[in-house]
Amino acid sequence: MHNAKNTLTMFLTGIVVVSIFFTLEFKYILTLALYVVFLFTIGMVVPSLNSAQQLLNFIASIVLAFVLYICSRYSYFYNSQHFVQVRLLEEKNIEVQELNRQKGEILGFVAHDLRNPLNNIEALSRILIEEQECEDHTELDMILGSSRQAKDIINDLLEVIQVEKAPYQLQNIDLVNYINSICSNWQANAPENRKINFISAEAIIVTPLNPAKFSRVIDNLIGNGIKFSANDTPIDIEVLKLEEHCLIKIKDYGIGIPDHLKGLLFDQFSKAGRSGLKGEKSLGLGLHISKDIVEQHGGTLTLETKENMGSTFIISMPLAS
Repeated sequence: MHNAKNTLTMFLTGIVVVSIFFTLEFKYILTLALYVVFLFTIGMVVPSLNSAQQLLNFIASIVLAFVLYICSRYSYFYNSQHFVQVRLLEEKNIEVQELNRQKGEILGFVAHDLRNPLNNIEALSRILIEEQECEDHTELDMILGSSRQAKDIINDLLEVIQVEKAPYQLQNIDLVNYINSICSNWQANAPENRKINFISAEAIIVTPLNPAKFSRVIDNLIGNGIKFSANDTPIDIEVLKLEEHCLIKIKDYGIGIPDHLKGLLFDQFSKAGRSGLKGEKSLGLGLHISKDIVEQHGGTLTLETKENMGSTFIISMPLAS
């Protein structure tokens, strides 16, 4: 082109496109830069250009080749750094997945191996208690209670380490009768001054759930209420039916939860875990597992609480279609 500015503009456009959309190695970009200079030099032979225009075009070719080289090197460096970071992240991710798999296997083996002797301890304790009906068996009760607590911890750990969880087998259940039955079992084993109140204005509320899994949620929440409230206060369990879903409210009148712990409550191995009023220990897994089970049923688990005013856990579940 006779006008060096037009030539410069055209090649600059090409350079920008090449620099952005292509990542070239050093030898290829050097070859391309030399090719740009060569094209300019040959191109000056065809038109009748004076010496000043030839010199200007040659200088423009050098500038363009230099700009192409610099832009390409920067693009190559940026993309190579990004590629290296991505590869490092992928490798770290693979390492983390492998460590999690190994941790899960080890924890699973330990939990399974511990469960068998605990079952034996629990069974033997029960037999000895039945054989010594007229005698004081406080120590045996402590052994039985400790073995059951250890089994509950193992079951929680096994639930948490399951990476791939099969979908629950759901069936339509009358929630009113189901929750009432759980409350009756808790009341039968509660101290005389502890009341487990079941409340429902509906005769039947049908929802799809897995009875074995969902009972664990209700047991966790009732047990949590008992652990953090005095024996002379009730635990209220209310079942409500709304237009498109139903609610289960489990309310205690205990110590409540401080504001700074609310956001941590449903975390795995939560730092919000506290000892109960009678010194009961917690791994911080119960509420995490409960929330996970409820969500796998298509529901939600939320909390309303105020320190020293008690807590209300609210489960929202879809109605049966």
